[in-house]
Amino acid sequence: MRTRSALSSLIFVIIIVVGGGIATMNFSPTAPVVPICIWGITFLVAILVSLATKVADQWDRAVILRLGQFHALKGPGLFFIIPVIDAIPYWIDTRVITSAFKAEKTLTKDTVPVDVDAVLFWKVLDPKKAALAVADFQSAISWASQTALRDVIGKTMLSEMLEGRDKISGILQKIIDERTEPWGVNVISVEVKDVLIPQALENAMSMQAQAERERQARVILGDSERQVAEKFSEAAKSYQNDPVAFHLRAMNMLYEGLKGNSTIVIVPSTAVESMQLGGLAGLTALTMGIGQDKSNIGTKI
Repeated sequence: MRTRSALSSLIFVIIIVVGGGIATMNFSPTAPVVPICIWGITFLVAILVSLATKVADQWDRAVILRLGQFHALKGPGLFFIIPVIDAIPYWIDTRVITSAFKAEKTLTKDTVPVDVDAVLFWKVLDPKKAALAVADFQSAISWASQTALRDVIGKTMLSEMLEGRDKISGILQKIIDERTEPWGVNVISVEVKDVLIPQALENAMSMQAQAERERQARVILGDSERQVAEKFSEAAKSYQNDPVAFHLRAMNMLYEGLKGNSTIVIVPSTAVESMQLGGLAGLTALTMGIGQDKSNIGTKI
C-alpha cells in the first residue's frame, strides 16, 4: 500500500511541476488567463493519471470491476485503470496464510468437555472466486474451520483425540478443503496444537496411570517369585536324589553363617548329626577353618 501511494504521489508531483513550468514559460502580462487555465488542466490531468496508475506486489492480485461488473485480474507489477469507471474492491494475497482457530468447551463422543487449539494453512488459488463467490472469504474460512473442528470433536472419543492428533488433522483438512473449494481456496494442512481437558479429569487419569503401573509392578514381582519357587523345587528334587550334595550345601550355609561374625547359629540336631558335627573332631575342624579364613582376611587388610 505504501508503494502504491508513493507512486501515485510521485506522478502527481511530476505532472504538476511539468505543467507549472509550461505555464510559467508561456506567461505574459497581456494574457494572465492562459497560465491559470494551464495550471487547472495540469492539476486535473495529474489527478487522473495518479488515480489510473496502480502497482501490485508480487503476491497480490487486483480484482477490477468496470461499472460494477467483473472486468479482469491485474498484477503483479504496473497496470492502469480508468478512473471513476473502474474500481478495485479487493487486493487478493496469493501467499500461504496461517489462521488460528479453536473450539472451547466442546463435548467429545464420550461427553467430555475439551478445549482444542489448531492452526490452518491455506492459499487462494482462484482470486476471482475468492472475491465474487463469498462476501468475506477470510471470515468464512475461519467459521468453516471452527464448525468443522466442533463436528470432528463430537464424533471422536477422548482417548482417540489424545493419541491420534495426526488422524484428526487429516480429517479436518479434508472437511475444510471441501467447504472452501467453491471459494477458490486450497487448504494445505491443518495442525492440532493442543487438547486441554478439565483439571479433575486430568488428575483422575494420572491416578489411573499410576495404579496401572503399580499393578504391572506387582504382576512382575509375583511372576518373579513364581520363577524362584520353581527353581527351588527343581533344586529340592536334585538334593532328594543326592544326599551328599544336600549335606555339602548345608555345611556351606552353616560355614557362611559362622564366617559372618555370628556368635550363635541354631541348626536342627538331625542336620548336625548328618553333617557329623556333633563330635569334637568335627567342631574343631570347622572352627580351625573359620579361624584360618579370618587370619587370612586380617593379613590382607
